Amino acid sequence: MLVFGMLKQVVHGTAQSRASGCWRFVLPVRFLGSSPHGIPADANFHSTSFSEAEPPRVLITGGLGQLGVGLANLLRKRFGKDNVILSDIRKPPDHVFHSGPFVYANILDHKNLHETVVNHRISWLFHYSALLSAAGEANISLARDVNITGLHNILDVAAEYNLRLFVPSTIGAFGPTSPQNPAPDLCIQRPRTIYGVSKVHAELMGEYYYYRYGLDFRCLRYPGIISADSQLGGGTTDYAVQIFHAAAKNSTFECNLKASTRLPMMYISDCLRATLEVMEAPAECLSMRTYNINAMSFTPDELAQELQKHVPDFQITYCVDPLRQAIAESWPMTLDDSNARKDWGWKHDFDLPELVATMLSLLGASVRVAQAN
Repeated sequence: MLVFGMLKQVVHGTAQSRASGCWRFVLPVRFLGSSPHGIPADANFHSTSFSEAEPPRVLITGGLGQLGVGLANLLRKRFGKDNVILSDIRKPPDHVFHSGPFVYANILDHKNLHETVVNHRISWLFHYSALLSAAGEANISLARDVNITGLHNILDVAAEYNLRLFVPSTIGAFGPTSPQNPAPDLCIQRPRTIYGVSKVHAELMGEYYYYRYGLDFRCLRYPGIISADSQLGGGTTDYAVQIFHAAAKNSTFECNLKASTRLPMMYISDCLRATLEVMEAPAECLSMRTYNINAMSFTPDELAQELQKHVPDFQITYCVDPLRQAIAESWPMTLDDSNARKDWGWKHDFDLPELVATMLSLLGASVRVAQAN
């Protein structure tokens, strides 16, 4: 049995207002980058509470997925290269291995997790290991093991060693009976995928560990995340990444969702910045453990129209996948993120026009606005 030591005092009240102590200044630093794994455009920090005298020691699990490498790059710029350890159970490509510390970490191996945390003196843990929506439905037993059993191991290790823990959630944590336009932070969820069920489980278990053991658990519900990284993980919103690769090659794209399917989306640099900002937010400013974050919301048809402003010959066709369509229709069309904006100053930088121009530029397309006829 794990012994977690004395319980911390837990503040049950709501977050203070900016006027009462939670106002945070804009950090006058903008990270620029052009790599799809790096910070592809301005990553302006809108808030901070970090003391450079004591940078955290960070571990990222599932680090070779869509978000892990970009997050590691951002955190290394912020805290120093050697303070951020990327991990996975797969062999990293050379450019990832040589960019900073990398270790093997299996979230289903409790002993391995303990050794990694202790040997690297970890104080912050970002837990990204998961099977996504469509991939999870194709292998439910593996999704259950990774998304639920693996989470339990992470929670136990984080509580035992007093870590600050971030676990991402998702629009997939909502279901067909949830409010759809918009979905608030607190509402009926009832997802119908193993991925969504496991994320609701993660949200509730993290909140339970916060109240029961004083674990500093923080969570964001991500919308669909769009990046130039083609290494996708079987998510229902993957079309919104794949379509850019087709447009950059000036080829036709076959979409597996209906043209009118509206879903919330976010560019990766906004997502990664939000993740760091909520982790750096003063504890007294957080009124909840899990927050929605939102940026833009569009349909495949609206995205294709914006792409055609830059690539006039681009065409989209539709061959609907019933499984993915059913999943998408069970999710909200947009998220209410007013609590994140109020409590810790969340603010997105990218709307649809900026997203399209940036993605095409990163993928090497000739970005231009079509002349009106």
